[in-house]
Amino acid sequence: MSQEYIALFMFASMMLLLFTGQRVFGAIGAVAAIAALALWGTGGQDIPFAAAMKLMKWYPLLTLPMFIFMGYVLSESRLADDLYRMFHVWMGPIHGGLAIGTIGLMVLVSAMNGLSVAGMAIGATIALPELLRRGYDKIMVTGVIQAGSSLGILVPPSVVLVLYAMIARQPVGQLWLAGVIPGLMMAGMFVLYIYLRCKLQPELGPAMADAHEVSRAEKFRLLGAGALPLAIFAAMMVPFVNGWTSLVESSAIGALTALVASLLKRRMTWAIFENCTKQTLAISCMFMWIILAALGFGAVFDGLGAVKAIETLFTEKMGLSPWMILILMQVSFIVMGTFLDDTAMLVIVAPLYVPLVDSLGFDLIWYGVLYTITTQIAYMTPPFGYNLFLMRAMAPPEISLRDIYRSIVPFVAVMVMALAIIMLFPQIALWLPEHVYAE
Repeated sequence: MSQEYIALFMFASMMLLLFTGQRVFGAIGAVAAIAALALWGTGGQDIPFAAAMKLMKWYPLLTLPMFIFMGYVLSESRLADDLYRMFHVWMGPIHGGLAIGTIGLMVLVSAMNGLSVAGMAIGATIALPELLRRGYDKIMVTGVIQAGSSLGILVPPSVVLVLYAMIARQPVGQLWLAGVIPGLMMAGMFVLYIYLRCKLQPELGPAMADAHEVSRAEKFRLLGAGALPLAIFAAMMVPFVNGWTSLVESSAIGALTALVASLLKRRMTWAIFENCTKQTLAISCMFMWIILAALGFGAVFDGLGAVKAIETLFTEKMGLSPWMILILMQVSFIVMGTFLDDTAMLVIVAPLYVPLVDSLGFDLIWYGVLYTITTQIAYMTPPFGYNLFLMRAMAPPEISLRDIYRSIVPFVAVMVMALAIIMLFPQIALWLPEHVYAE
């Protein structure tokens, strides 16, 4: 059997297992182990062992539990309540101001957590009821929360970019810095769309009549509360960017600073701490199993030479240009995003796509940003986008699945526009890491 057919059979077997409801790491690891034994006999058992050893020696992996713990501490201590109140009083007097403030809230939550599900939970439980109560259009605000929560996997400290860095063997710090400007650019594009839409149709986002009644002292108190997450983020990132600490040390600073802040605000209890610790352990272990499975799967592909064979198939036999291949990759992410989450998508295609992108001459840091933005789009693409069903589970009864589908159309269009801009102008993503690491 040729290399192309073996690779195709492996992918088909893996997808079949995933459709049966098996866990991602179980499906990928099983296919990798069985393929290794079938291709190389008893010698194939060294592949998962070597992958496990590589994983255990991966020092940057220590950042993963630190950032997850930091995110849970800040989320569970309800610091986002103060953030939303801050945006309410400062942005409320303008049309669409509360929706714009929700995007700002999501950016700060992303900087605290690194996972999109946290932004979705906070937006659906805190922002959505308030927006609906204030007379905002239910379709628009449903889209605002879904779009804003997707920023969690792009704005540092993105856990998804940490996972990509480990699988693609790229520096986490450079990937984080590469996500900063695209993440802020996309947030700015969301804000611009909301502002223009509400200016043309004021009934979609009425101005808050009572926002001016809040005293100046209360406004500045809330501004200070909103600055706390930024202070935590700065305490973590400034020493790292300046080269004073390593990435692992910065992640420990972030986790410790978040814990101290929650204690000083008297928001931390033993029950919350225990829950944060348990959730951190569960998610960290899940990611470690997934990385282990991905490394084993990638090792089989390397042994097969499948990447070179598929590159030859695309470029020589099918005559596709590197850019056409890259666009097809992005389209495949959107298709897979209808039934898989970002982690599953990355682990399934990374053994093939990452070496292929490298061999085609594209920058892997830049491609990590493209992958992440495409995943954001896939999260919100019907019929089975991940964020669509999260929103359906959290939204009040008056918001139907049809409303949720309609709500994402303009925001997906904005995200596609942002993706195209970054594809055409790679320096938007690459300038900051090149500038920082050139010093």
